[in-house]
Amino acid sequence: MKNVDIGKIRKKMEKTLDPKRYEHTLGVAYTASCLAMCHGADPVKAKVAGLLHDSAKCMTNEKRIAICKRNHLPISQVEWENPFLLHAKVGSYLAKSEYHITDQDILNAILYHTTGRPGMSRLEKIVYVADYIEPSRKQAPHLSDIRKLAFRDLDEALFRILKDTLEYLQGIGNTVDQMTQETYDFYQANRKGSKEGDTCD
Repeated sequence: MKNVDIGKIRKKMEKTLDPKRYEHTLGVAYTASCLAMCHGADPVKAKVAGLLHDSAKCMTNEKRIAICKRNHLPISQVEWENPFLLHAKVGSYLAKSEYHITDQDILNAILYHTTGRPGMSRLEKIVYVADYIEPSRKQAPHLSDIRKLAFRDLDEALFRILKDTLEYLQGIGNTVDQMTQETYDFYQANRKGSKEGDTCD
């Protein structure tokens, strides 16, 4: 990628995020770039998306809502009820407006890293999976198995994460974002259609 100063982005994230979130962010950036090299995606784009995916995570809900209102970003009913979910939408907006990221695939990878979406691009899948399996994450269902699977079959790892996420949210009685349910249904229906290049040896 041209004209993207990764070092500058990393320093800004260190100032913007709390220490634990910054550690997670570095882990996602590192893991995403490794997955990209494995699965034939651009590792630099993956690293940039990983660094910026949680750029709005440490904002207050009020600030996230204010940014959405000011910039005419739609807020769903689920997002009104759970405004922390807006960090992906606001993060994608900030990546473009403050960090001057113009690559739509990177912006979408940030936008959909919490919910996924049907028909995700390879980079979107990589960032979604990296967010779940990065090294500092300690507790998540089937984490060890999914970490291994991610480097063999990206789509199956994505499906397993979606399945575990839905089961967890339903188990604790939390509202499930409709997009997450639609993404799960899409990849469940397409599990046997693993694309060439999504597996590395």
